Amino acid sequence: MSAVSSARAFPALQSALANRYTFERELGAGGMATVFLVRDIKHDRHVALKVLRPELAAVIGAERFLQEIKTTASLQHPHILGLIDSGETAHQLWYVMPFVDGESLRDRIQREKQLAVGEAVRLVVEVAGALDYAHRHGVVHRDIKPENILLQEGRALVADFGIALAASKVGDTRMTETGMSLGTPQYMSPEQAMGEREISARSDVYALGCVLYELLIGEPPFTGPTPQAIVARVMTGEPAPMTAERKTIPLHVEAAVLQALQKLPADRFASTADFALALGNPSFASSTAATRVLVRGRPTVAWLPWVFLAASLSFISFEWIRPKVEFAPEPVYRLNIMLPDSAEWTGDIVSSPALSPDGTMLVYNGRDSSSVRRLYLREMGKAGPIPIQGSENGSLPIFSPDGRRVAFALDARIVKVPVAGGAPETICETGGLSRATWLESDTIIFANRTGLMMCASNGQVTPLLKSASGERFDFPHGLPGDRGVLFGIRGDTASRLLVINPRTGAVKPLDILGSDPRYVSTGHVVYVNPEGRLRAVPFDVKSLAVVGEPIAIDETVRVEIGGASMALSRNGTMVIPGIGSQALVLVDRSGKFERLHPKLGNFGDPKFSPDGRRLAVRLDNNIWLLDRTQRTLTRLSFDSAASRPVWSIDAHRVAYTRQIGRRADARVINPDGNTKADSLIAMPTLEIWEVLFAPGGRSILVRTVGGPGRRDVWMASLDAPSQLKPLLATPANEVAPAVSPDGRWLAYVSDESGRDEVYVRSFPSMEGHFQVSSDGGAEPVWSPRGGELFYRSGPLLQAAEIRAGTSFDVVRRTPLFSDGSYVSDGTHAVYDVTPDGSHFVMVKRMQAGSYMSVTLNWFANLKDRGAAARR
Repeated sequence: MSAVSSARAFPALQSALANRYTFERELGAGGMATVFLVRDIKHDRHVALKVLRPELAAVIGAERFLQEIKTTASLQHPHILGLIDSGETAHQLWYVMPFVDGESLRDRIQREKQLAVGEAVRLVVEVAGALDYAHRHGVVHRDIKPENILLQEGRALVADFGIALAASKVGDTRMTETGMSLGTPQYMSPEQAMGEREISARSDVYALGCVLYELLIGEPPFTGPTPQAIVARVMTGEPAPMTAERKTIPLHVEAAVLQALQKLPADRFASTADFALALGNPSFASSTAATRVLVRGRPTVAWLPWVFLAASLSFISFEWIRPKVEFAPEPVYRLNIMLPDSAEWTGDIVSSPALSPDGTMLVYNGRDSSSVRRLYLREMGKAGPIPIQGSENGSLPIFSPDGRRVAFALDARIVKVPVAGGAPETICETGGLSRATWLESDTIIFANRTGLMMCASNGQVTPLLKSASGERFDFPHGLPGDRGVLFGIRGDTASRLLVINPRTGAVKPLDILGSDPRYVSTGHVVYVNPEGRLRAVPFDVKSLAVVGEPIAIDETVRVEIGGASMALSRNGTMVIPGIGSQALVLVDRSGKFERLHPKLGNFGDPKFSPDGRRLAVRLDNNIWLLDRTQRTLTRLSFDSAASRPVWSIDAHRVAYTRQIGRRADARVINPDGNTKADSLIAMPTLEIWEVLFAPGGRSILVRTVGGPGRRDVWMASLDAPSQLKPLLATPANEVAPAVSPDGRWLAYVSDESGRDEVYVRSFPSMEGHFQVSSDGGAEPVWSPRGGELFYRSGPLLQAAEIRAGTSFDVVRRTPLFSDGSYVSDGTHAVYDVTPDGSHFVMVKRMQAGSYMSVTLNWFANLKDRGAAARR
């Protein structure tokens, strides 16, 4: 159906939803609903809107549909196509799902006929996980088939949970009266085909077995010329043996499929999770399925004892002579946990998440729809994250060894809270810390400017190891049984790894250059090498020694100041935060935006050249230049991790910060790209997080970590950049410095009042003290034309009109626009203003929410490969 005919079919619905969704075209129509591609006006994205058939809507009823759809909306699983919106409008029942720009499993089958065995099993295991999750939440799908399994970037997404629950409450009798039934004959379980009222999760097990049978053989187990004929064969027939048709199908896979296709629900797997486990177990063989496999050649019953005897004798003989061969390692699984907009990942360096030792619970830094930062706890087996009480502005979470408590940094303290809920309790004062680890003895080891410190359960803090002048300790990580604590040490060279015995204080170097070490129970230490890549090295806990060569980990992880933004459980589960596709956009003062470049990517820190013709921007850990006229992106830097570019006043140079292992410095490069980058400033005891050129062109401002307030602002001459003079070095944290176009005023953010606010002082004398924001503020940016200072208050961009003469006054504050989809950062400005002050360049998330990427079994495979190599 064309867009025109679709418009004629649903004119009242389109008119009623015109302020929310723009209908573009019909995607398809099935027995239950008509599907439209629509544009979500508020979020500027494509989504799929399904309109129930009128007769189905009449049977279900609006009240039941809207009530039951709430349960469906709570299903949040990486392999379930989620629900975005729903309602009754113009006498139509509808619901909205993400638009998957891919294909269905049916499309894949029609194109390829049969899938590779491993690929087919992987997809079915992903669907099994989604169904098991739904079953545990009381939802049976009832219509699993290739059409309802979508493929997005190779992973399976189960669709159409939107109808299943509501329709199931009606019953098949009333459904049949309308000429409809939930289920498709080729995939209906026998009890569903008989019209039984109570349909259990084992019906979905049957349907999933049918799907895998078709993926491997090329057609479902039962076919026929009419639906009635198919149902008759479902009730009375037996599926043909699979290995007779395709000899490459492993026997345990055939046995699992045949058990899933048993007539009686009690003879099938109890859950789709059990089905998935059987598919991954080479030794699996069900009694019923195994018997059918043996009699495939139709031997008489009298022969069977001799068959078993011959097989047993052959097995015994073979055991004496065959080499020992282990079962194939578990397959590596990668999946995404979607995070809701109300608890999206913050995306900055202090947001590194934490996993419980058994990998079942995740804690991460999130930001709600009002941009309030707090910690969230997400149990892997439950629907969504929950906020941790009292964790506002907390960071760097860690789990206790038993997984029952979470500790995190808050101000200059370490606090703890039970995962079951409760108010935070202070463990100890830290004086500022980087990272911490919780030992089995209930002692916490943390790093600060003086070295490694021990925090006892009673709150007493004692030094474990003092750092020498110019050295910095960080990233402590406890080993099993408190045998040692891994940590990194940084001086003038790249960070190196060591281990310390917490009982004796004995220190042992590991002869590895790197940082952020973590131990996995497969016998490996994971760390970040000097190039910012993940490595795993075999490690013996008893001797506290490296016992093999490093192996590359094929995961892309954001690394800043030597720390990897990831969580790693003791059993080897990896969780790596990610965010949706991002775009560079130009936004006017009303909030209307347009794309500056068609590319989507990990953009950040855009800065206009003084004439506004070019943009320096971070992309994939390096600095790129965007020519606005030509719309071309050209790579400028070639460093391990470069960010936060700024232009010199004459536009002849671009400065940026760079991380090499645990060391951070600043570099400068010609934007024409005809020269290599030169060092601008490097300090052995301070981490350089931001630089900017002061008006006049002969001095720079430097924002560091490691000074009196941990975050401070300094000034230096370009002729002697290492000779820093303090501008803002107080007990408070000062970040995001910005000098006015006339060079007379310095705006910055400070937490001196207990929360972040924007202040202004005269520059460079630093006299006066004027507060600009009135209800929290961050990321100040001056208008190049003067007269205005922009800043963020949560998701809201504010314009402060100023009058600056002998004094400084805020005339008025004008809210411009509020949109939580624009990337923000509390420590520096991640947007900029055009030279005429009329528009803003920002980084916009083009997909709602964010996600965490989960990797399972990677280290189990690594252990198997290592064992095979040793043999």
